[in-house]
Amino acid sequence: MEKILVVHNRYNILGGEDIAVEKELALLKEFYKVETLYFENNVINYLTQLIAFLTNNNSHSNQLLLQKINQFKPNHIYIHNTWFKASLGIFKIIESHDINLIIKLHNFRYFCTKSFFSRNHLLNNENCKACGMSVTAGIFNKYFKESIIKSILVNIYGNKYFQIIKNNKLKLIVLTKFHKNFLINLGFNKNNIEVIPNYLLIPDNKKSVKKEDYIVYAGRISDEKGVEELINSFLQSNLNRMNLKIIGEGPELNYLANRYKSKKVNFIGSVRNEEVWDIILNSRAVVTATKLFEGQPTLLCEASLLEVPAIFPRTGGIGEFFPDNYPLSFEQFNYDDLIDKINLVSNEEEMNRIGKANKKFINEYLSKIKLISLFKEALHE
Repeated sequence: MEKILVVHNRYNILGGEDIAVEKELALLKEFYKVETLYFENNVINYLTQLIAFLTNNNSHSNQLLLQKINQFKPNHIYIHNTWFKASLGIFKIIESHDINLIIKLHNFRYFCTKSFFSRNHLLNNENCKACGMSVTAGIFNKYFKESIIKSILVNIYGNKYFQIIKNNKLKLIVLTKFHKNFLINLGFNKNNIEVIPNYLLIPDNKKSVKKEDYIVYAGRISDEKGVEELINSFLQSNLNRMNLKIIGEGPELNYLANRYKSKKVNFIGSVRNEEVWDIILNSRAVVTATKLFEGQPTLLCEASLLEVPAIFPRTGGIGEFFPDNYPLSFEQFNYDDLIDKINLVSNEEEMNRIGKANKKFINEYLSKIKLISLFKEALHE
């Protein structure tokens, strides 16, 4: 049985990428012998860490990887996140060994200091492509955690990471065709890029469904996610008897909760995944008005598995996870169009049809057999 060493730098706060890595691990272990090397972003010695930041090389991380290679002797090394404790020095260690290297790009950190594109520091409704690479907007706008110093460090990291992943000797995995085309437009070799979405796994639903009159937004409550625009669109819709439930936390939570005190808008805060699934299961629809180029919309895909329709903007790779000519997608930043799509929720028969079609599509698109077949192709091309 072939051996895969999975390398991942966990985030300080458990996020979607960490969860996706764990779910994919469960899948890979059914077909390969798999071991993991995790890094945590705890800082013990600040001077040592600063040097590692500036050089993008962490000698301790390099040593841990070298020990793991000598002990496990993997055929393949599969890397997810390297920011920041793993550092980029691990690629030199891998290069010195005859081991197949695969990298999965979950975000755009190699090109953007905030890991995704947003319109925050550009005018009007333009998606931002200016916060990484050779452009300094990301630095001077304190785009990474509101810190000029941190933005400079991330910008340096992104530039070096970009050069590493453009290497023809490794295989890149991305979540969407949108991301693959983006890389090709940057000059990447299309033959080195495979589209393999994240594996989804939710518990079998054994609870009875009791549909209630509400729709759901679940995610980060921040400007780039368009939560305020979503609230305003909902309040202008014809769903007079329905509520909007907002799950999650973020920098705009207190502001929005105070501004939109209403029986029609309920701020629930952070809840466990199982509770989120229960809330979605009994809803009429899930909805997002994101302003970003999104990758794989995990929550919308999970809603599809529960036969709950999703309303979303046509942006990035979201539409790839839904049937062609999907009736509930809207033009990004066109909030009149969003209102029209929200109004469709009142048609119960049509929503049931869409929900069933979504479940059929996502079960086929993200089937275990299909994903592992794509992964095997990526390993051996």
